[in-house]
Amino acid sequence: MATQHPDHANIPYWKTNNDAFIGAQEEVEECYRSFQDLHCQEYMWDWEGKYVDEAVVDKLFSTYYKFFKKRRLGRDVFLTFRLPNIWLEKGYRLARAYMGILTFEDLSNDLGFDFPPVFEVILPMTDEAKKLFYLQKTFAQVARLKQQTFGDVRKGFDYLRVIPLIEGIPELTGSFQILMDYLDLHRKEYRHRLDYLRPFIARSDPPLNAGIVPAVIAAKVALSEYYRFGDTAGIPVYPIIGVGGLPFRGGLAPDRIQDFLEEYRGVRTVTLQSAFRYDHPLGQVKKAIALLNKSLPKGKARIYTPAEIKAGAVISDIFTRYYQRTIEPLSGLINNFVELLPQRRERMLHIGLFGYSRGIGGKRLPRAIGFTGTLYSLGVPPELIGTGRGLREIKDKGLLPDLKLFYRNLEKDLRYAGYYLNKENLRFLSQRSPAWAQVQRDVDCIEKHFGIELGPEKVEHYLHRNLVSSIYLLYREGKDNSRQILEAAKLRRSMG
Repeated sequence: MATQHPDHANIPYWKTNNDAFIGAQEEVEECYRSFQDLHCQEYMWDWEGKYVDEAVVDKLFSTYYKFFKKRRLGRDVFLTFRLPNIWLEKGYRLARAYMGILTFEDLSNDLGFDFPPVFEVILPMTDEAKKLFYLQKTFAQVARLKQQTFGDVRKGFDYLRVIPLIEGIPELTGSFQILMDYLDLHRKEYRHRLDYLRPFIARSDPPLNAGIVPAVIAAKVALSEYYRFGDTAGIPVYPIIGVGGLPFRGGLAPDRIQDFLEEYRGVRTVTLQSAFRYDHPLGQVKKAIALLNKSLPKGKARIYTPAEIKAGAVISDIFTRYYQRTIEPLSGLINNFVELLPQRRERMLHIGLFGYSRGIGGKRLPRAIGFTGTLYSLGVPPELIGTGRGLREIKDKGLLPDLKLFYRNLEKDLRYAGYYLNKENLRFLSQRSPAWAQVQRDVDCIEKHFGIELGPEKVEHYLHRNLVSSIYLLYREGKDNSRQILEAAKLRRSMG
């Protein structure tokens, strides 16, 4: 599933204006390119916190008619809306999305394409089953109103499939009950059971609030719980996971496919964000997508026992405590620095009406890409924060074997993040705040635990180190560091 997450550093291969920024009007071509050039099977049209072209299907069919006549939208390739969560941001655009879905189906029918172009939507930050059901009920109401108002002779479809995107760590680990509650509501309303469900794991955002290890544990527990739900209910489940390229946000990149497939066995759909598609050589990207399309249907998830899940919760709490204790006092610097990162999409401003931010305690944090990009640009990858002290404590408590049940690639991920560690910057920062000094302790504990030295190994790592040294020094002096920020992002192949 190609997505519109704005984490790329380089200019997309299909653009001709030498500008890495992708406007809402350009995303129609991007969608087509994802299908035609890259052989992605699905594209997420993202209404959550960003502007979109609301005539997307009209433009796809009129501009690329020959392609979609051959490869039918809704049968061979798929367009999936991520709707705004109206319980967290105002629902001004939800009705427009509904009407778009309904009129797209009219257009498709008139063209003789026979399949609704959009029939499935994603609800972000799902925490209650009744919210999934609310979308289905209100969509059906709008469909009936449209038919009555415009005198449609042909009855169009009025059943909208909903994908629960579960994001909070408590919600992920408690996802079995959310899905069972939804099943009960669905059965009572429609008098039949679901024929399948595609529950969605958020892997990119949860580490902002808890750190990388709790995020991985929560994702693994959720994957296990999704399949347990499927077995209990007798319903096929096809889990989706939302990931970025750097380890903190999931670690899915064209040059790390096998590690990812081993870590998240049982996932059936993955998000390919902008950095995956545009910050690596095009040939490598195409091969990686072909490998994913071939391999994802084959993975078998581990189903965790109640005792294992309980141990995972204990481990998660330990790492979360160290991470949150450190990040909260650093939030001011992070929020100031994130404004320096170049923008890549038409995001809506968080003004209380559009969108919502993440946070710890009473402190606001940027979205995941900006957060991760800020810390990498400072030379202190967020994967390291809280992790070293957490490892030391779980070792003392004899919990290392339990951690290995949940996180196969921990050492690999920390080594990878460590390539972009700038120890000099961390030393400077440690002199300014005790919280940064705790990150220095994390680095020391990680190096001792694995018997490694974190730091650059290849030429591009050393070049990145030099750039982030300049970034920090220029930032301290209040001078422009935009060129260095962009060049460093290109070297690590992701904005954040």
